[in-house]
Amino acid sequence: MQYGLLVLFLFMNLISFAQNNSVTGRIIGSNGIGIEGVSVRIEDTKKGAVTDKEGFFKIENTGGKEYTLHVTSIGYFSQKIKVKSSASKPDHVTVTLREDINSLDEVVIEEEKNSIQVERLPDVHDTYLIAGTKNEVLQLGGINANIAEKTGRQIFAKIPGVFVYDMDGSGNQINISTRGLDPHRSWEYNIRQNGVITNSDMYGYPASHYSPAMESIERIELVHGTASLQYGAQFGGMINYVSKQPDTTKAFTFETINSAGSYGLFSSYNSISGKVGKLTYSAYYQKRHSDGYRKNSKSDAQSQFASLSYEFTKNLKVKAELGRSSYIYQIPGPLTDLMFVQDPRQSTRSRNYFNPDIYVPSIVLDWKISPFTKLRWTNSGVYGNRNSVMIDAFANVPDAIDPTTNQYKQRQVDIDVFKSFTSELRLVHQYRIGELTNFVSGGVQVMKNHLRRRQLGKGTTGSDFDLSLTNPVWGRDLHLKTNNIAFFVENLLYITPKLTVTPGFRVENGTTNMTGAITYYQPEALPNKIKHHFPLFGISSQYKLDADSRIYAGFSQAYRPTVLKDIIPGSVLEQVDKNLKDSKGYNLEAGINGKMGSFFSYDVSVFQMLYQNRMGTLAMKDEAGKDYILRTNTGNSMTKGVELYVEYKPLSIQRQNGSKTEFSVFTSTSYFDAYYIKGSSILNNENLNTKGNKLEGVPTWITRNGLQFAHNTLFATLQYSYVSSLFSDALNTVAPSANAAKGKVPSYGLWDFNGTLRIAKRYNLKFGVNNILNKSYYTKRPTMYPGAGIWSSDGRSIVVSLGIKI
Repeated sequence: MQYGLLVLFLFMNLISFAQNNSVTGRIIGSNGIGIEGVSVRIEDTKKGAVTDKEGFFKIENTGGKEYTLHVTSIGYFSQKIKVKSSASKPDHVTVTLREDINSLDEVVIEEEKNSIQVERLPDVHDTYLIAGTKNEVLQLGGINANIAEKTGRQIFAKIPGVFVYDMDGSGNQINISTRGLDPHRSWEYNIRQNGVITNSDMYGYPASHYSPAMESIERIELVHGTASLQYGAQFGGMINYVSKQPDTTKAFTFETINSAGSYGLFSSYNSISGKVGKLTYSAYYQKRHSDGYRKNSKSDAQSQFASLSYEFTKNLKVKAELGRSSYIYQIPGPLTDLMFVQDPRQSTRSRNYFNPDIYVPSIVLDWKISPFTKLRWTNSGVYGNRNSVMIDAFANVPDAIDPTTNQYKQRQVDIDVFKSFTSELRLVHQYRIGELTNFVSGGVQVMKNHLRRRQLGKGTTGSDFDLSLTNPVWGRDLHLKTNNIAFFVENLLYITPKLTVTPGFRVENGTTNMTGAITYYQPEALPNKIKHHFPLFGISSQYKLDADSRIYAGFSQAYRPTVLKDIIPGSVLEQVDKNLKDSKGYNLEAGINGKMGSFFSYDVSVFQMLYQNRMGTLAMKDEAGKDYILRTNTGNSMTKGVELYVEYKPLSIQRQNGSKTEFSVFTSTSYFDAYYIKGSSILNNENLNTKGNKLEGVPTWITRNGLQFAHNTLFATLQYSYVSSLFSDALNTVAPSANAAKGKVPSYGLWDFNGTLRIAKRYNLKFGVNNILNKSYYTKRPTMYPGAGIWSSDGRSIVVSLGIKI
């Protein structure tokens, strides 16, 4: 905390300066929101500026004691403002432009997106307050990446610190984390699509099994942990996948993207959209098949989505959406270290399958109550199943036919059923203090979740995907029901036109109750209630150095609910602490980002994260002296780090005939120092202290570097990715165990190449070579699904995609 206060103190002192002989200001609309791209010029001179995304501008060396500003923007009435110069301080003006509703018919401007840099969200984004937070926006139209197979290291290449966990077969899901968090199903984040929560059960099993087609996504918004009070207080923050917007100038538009590649890959994405009167619509259907890099790793996936939006009035709009994703993945099984060295493509299982089938319906009402107040009411749900049938055993345990029965062993069947409902009411209001416009955002979020988990079912001895049981009694049949309500408020204060401070708080209050039966356990011994009550506080601040650069810093408390897997005893020898605590801690960050002209872009940040009440196990004895294992909160960890993103464009040539050539380089690099400040782990039934040990699953270095070349309609990227070694357990075991469940994960470096060729306006050809040097590597040694051991990541592959839009 002393480190955090020092960072904020230095930040506040750094911005205490001003310049004379200049004019600053902000151009806003009648709704108080800043207008981007407005021309502000000093009349009868060539001096001027263009407003940034929040409507701010600055003109240096104005000269004279009195001058006139000419403010113009397409679609707005122009204005002339007389300014009397001050010798003691910079001049400042705030101008409200009135919309000229008769000036233009509706048009769509298509921007050519080549070699696009990382973008940032505006200070106020929809009903969210973003100022002072670390955030990134990835425009997928300007990214060279293997979209068909959702290759995370390419899609998130320009976000430093993104750890990609490969475990589910190419293209099925994205499993990522930042800042040393757990990447499993990206469950340290509040995952959203178009602002709608898609986590399966935020308080029972927060993994996101919903996986829309990446071809359908226009951009990805990532807001880091210090902004989490608005989203749900997760340590990671929020990731929002924003769908492609319909072409509102036409009644019908059709797009198809078809991809083919190595290992039997074929993917087909087909969408329609348009606008008829006040009704806007869009829909898509996607299907993908892959035989997989490894033997017995076939995957069949599909996803669908439909959106209807109706504009009742200019100030009232309702949107209904329904998304669905499903896949059946044949799980090839874990490998031992020796197996991996001999052949990383081999398989230890041929009868294991995994199948999530998830629906996400939503209805969103947007109401502009007044020019200063906007309300958004979102009602949504996550419904569906998470199914698996498998032999759950270590890599060195073969799945062989029993010679006495001439049959395979019965498989284990597990079925989760999700029923999660969320209602979130948000309000943003703008108000003025003097000449400055401020914003307050608040609301309430109600969640009602029911997760039914049936496990240890006795399945068939067959080899196909079959969830039927030979015995109707489940080994575990549990219900996890949560009712939770959260209140949140944040206030964006403009201390000066450039300096903002945003304090906020969130209060979570609810209870999770577990009922049901475990065949090997006494019902009265089961933990059955976890209460969630958190008052959380945060504050962030930023200072704009110029239209494209800012300094930012923030602090926010965070928590993560104890999930269902933490409170289920694995055997009669285990007990679970009935007074478990949810994980809690804080995020602290500070940084500087911006641009220098159109050729240099950067973001440098430092962070510190405290993560308390980590789950673990202790070797214990009961009153009779009998040994047992206690599942309880055993550890606290600290992660500190530096994140760097730099992109430089040394060559940009625009010729008279309209042709253009560009060359750029980028690096996205992070350093993590993650360790236990308190903890214990069991070895040979003895509790060992882990204080000072490295946090498992966290590499020290992650770096991605690229060379980008663009010439007219051709855009190519050569990328090198490196991830340093990491430990797989809290005891920092180096030598691999015989079953490969423990041991150090070695470092790896990968080369990728991707290119895009635009043919006329309707055609788009993408081609890529992933893992050019065919590097054999793996990213983790998981201790849970899909099984303890080594899971080979994909070797070299080729993917070609053709897109057509009419």
